[in-house]
Amino acid sequence: MSSAEPDAPGWELPLRLFLAFRQIIDETHDELAEQGHPDMRPMHGFVFQAIGVESTTAIELSRRLGVSKQAAGKLVDTLERLGYVERASDPSDARRKLVRLTAHGWDALHRSAMIFDVIRKRWADELGDDRMRAFEAALRQMTPGDMWRLDAPGWFGST
Repeated sequence: MSSAEPDAPGWELPLRLFLAFRQIIDETHDELAEQGHPDMRPMHGFVFQAIGVESTTAIELSRRLGVSKQAAGKLVDTLERLGYVERASDPSDARRKLVRLTAHGWDALHRSAMIFDVIRKRWADELGDDRMRAFEAALRQMTPGDMWRLDAPGWFGST
C-alpha cells in the first residue's frame, strides 16, 4: 500500500493475517498429500509440535493443546491408526504411556518444514527480500516471543 492510499480498516488486519495463514497451510497440505501424506490435517501439525522430540503423555498433550483429555485421546487414536504416532511404555514408570512420533510422523514434519521454506522463498521472491525481512521483523515485534503456543486448537474451540 502506498502512502497515498488510505489506511485499511482495523477489522481487515486479523482477516488478512488469517487468510495468509490459511493460504500457507492449505498449500502445505496439498503438497504433503502429493508427497505421500494425504491424511495429514492442519490440526496434526499442532499435535506433532506438542508431542515434541522427547514424546509426551496424553494428559500432557491435552494441556499443551488446550483440549480435553478425551479430545487428546481421540487425536492420538486417529494419528496412531494413520501411522503417525505410537504409544509406548514410559521407561521410568511402566504405568504411564508415552505418545511419540513414528518415522512416518517425522517424515511428515520434515517435509512440512521443507515446504514452508519453499513457500517463504516464493513470498520473498514476490515481495522482495527486504520487504519480506521487514514483514517478518514487524510480526516478531508485534507478537509474543514464545512462538510455540500450541493451545490454538483449544482456543479456537472454546466458548
